[in-house]
Amino acid sequence: MDRKTRNMTSAVTACSLLAAGCAASSTSQTTAAASSSTAAGSAARTSLSTIDMSAWLYNAESDVYYQLGIPYAESSPDEACDSLAIFVPGAYFDGTENGDGTYTCTLTDNEVSGYTAATAPIVIPVNTPGYAAQAELTDYTDVSSYTDAGFVYVHIGARGRDAGAPAGVTDFKAGIRYIRYNEGIIAGDCDRIFTFGMSGGGAQSALLGAAGDAALYTPYLEAIGAVMETSDAVNGSMCWCPITNLDEGDEAYEWNMGSTRSGLSDEEQAISDALAEAYAAYVNAEGFVDEDGSVLTLEESDTGIWQAGTYYEYIKTVIETSLNNFLVDTTFPYDADSASEETAGMPGGGTADGNPPDAAGGTLPSSDAGDMSQSEQNDEISRTEQANGVTISGTYETVQDYIDALNANGTWVTYDAETNTAKITSVADFVSALKSASKSLGAFDQLDAGQGENILFGYGDGEGAHFDATLAGILSDLGSDYASAYAEDLVRTDSLGTDVSTRVAMYSPLYFLMSSEAGYNTSTVASHWRIRTGIEQGDTALCTEVNLMLALEANENVTDVDFATVWGLGHTTAERSGDYITNFIAWVNTCTAEE
Repeated sequence: MDRKTRNMTSAVTACSLLAAGCAASSTSQTTAAASSSTAAGSAARTSLSTIDMSAWLYNAESDVYYQLGIPYAESSPDEACDSLAIFVPGAYFDGTENGDGTYTCTLTDNEVSGYTAATAPIVIPVNTPGYAAQAELTDYTDVSSYTDAGFVYVHIGARGRDAGAPAGVTDFKAGIRYIRYNEGIIAGDCDRIFTFGMSGGGAQSALLGAAGDAALYTPYLEAIGAVMETSDAVNGSMCWCPITNLDEGDEAYEWNMGSTRSGLSDEEQAISDALAEAYAAYVNAEGFVDEDGSVLTLEESDTGIWQAGTYYEYIKTVIETSLNNFLVDTTFPYDADSASEETAGMPGGGTADGNPPDAAGGTLPSSDAGDMSQSEQNDEISRTEQANGVTISGTYETVQDYIDALNANGTWVTYDAETNTAKITSVADFVSALKSASKSLGAFDQLDAGQGENILFGYGDGEGAHFDATLAGILSDLGSDYASAYAEDLVRTDSLGTDVSTRVAMYSPLYFLMSSEAGYNTSTVASHWRIRTGIEQGDTALCTEVNLMLALEANENVTDVDFATVWGLGHTTAERSGDYITNFIAWVNTCTAEE
């Protein structure tokens, strides 16, 4: 008997122990599984059984009950990513030993950090750097940072970019649906589900927050046998450096950072310039507004490409705010090297190698251990060596010393010592000093289809395919040799007959958030959002996180958006102070306290 059959069989047997959920006869048990009458308030449609409450394992050191290898869909195509694991604070269960190392558990009214089994938040890591797969867990992993806070921790195995979009998000949605199918049976409040991730994981966390219950995913959920007629919406989304909004990612990259490129051929420079101009057209059509409701637009400028207008000034202000937050947060003398190491360390405020946040100060758990081996530099996303204009290293005795270092190649920062505030001359001067382009032209839809996102929009064979229709049009207009490859890929469809433009929309949160987009009001949007990014990262334009924030701030379904860019940091789990785990937990607590 294989693992999945064994789990499903034991789960059916366990239903007899749940008097409130299953009738005594096998016929009633089958009917209950099909209709999900065992799941409180649910009309879910599935043949999957609910979680076997007699199959819990127990870790005494952390006081955690847990189960591994729980199938969340009927026919997921990847056995390495087709189950979930759940970790529950021990106080939420009354466990009775079965004599074979497992426990039969019932819910209690006990509290952990102010939560009970009925009110505990459910937190779901999205550990998918570069849109990689999140392997299922096969061993116990220490997640006590979360369970000690009273949270229920759910790890969902999910396919990666090799399977093609929208496989990853589909699997996470399926896992969430299965957890909601068990509402009232297991611990955790399904109205308090929070996802969290960094980089490609931050992007998919954002999608789970923006695209809850969106009908676009229904054929894909049905194809893997997900629980139907229930919700995959979440209450909150934590996103560190989300690499998202890929429908306009190439354009934003060139508008924000294209001025730092050098050594381009005439054709490549023409492509970069045209992408930057196309981004201005995108901004002016999209309808971004600031906190006062004023529309943000880009205008033609004497220097640079469309480097003027209210949108440009907004981006400039975001940069200045980040720098001024740093000046407020920092005590001088300031050791830049030590500060970077502390931020990158384990435990600490982030991971210099790009790994997502974890359960106990390290990286997110993998199927083999509490650490994962993937990092920013080996997530198979193509990068080049960044050649930033200034180097910040060593100890700076005063703020002025630090400002002088920023201005080493020419003055672009002015500082008022009386108010301890700074201003910058231009966005272009900032990127020249600190945010050089680190990806090849076509940052996400690379000209040779060799980028990780090209594989994401491929067709399940691990091969890259083109997806940026705007870039395709530019190449056609220029008569580029690349044009035919783009044209061919843009008319392809996947195994369910979906075209690539729809699949790109399914991986673009703004498609569901902006009133100017066709997907607006077709999904259930998370109420709570927290976004952090290292301002110096070369992986995406600053516009990516800013646009996500602007869209959320203007969306009537969103309650709050906690947004910050962190000065001095790059592609990492960036935080202004403290460590990302503690800050994430505190944010979830704040969200639940406000409800």
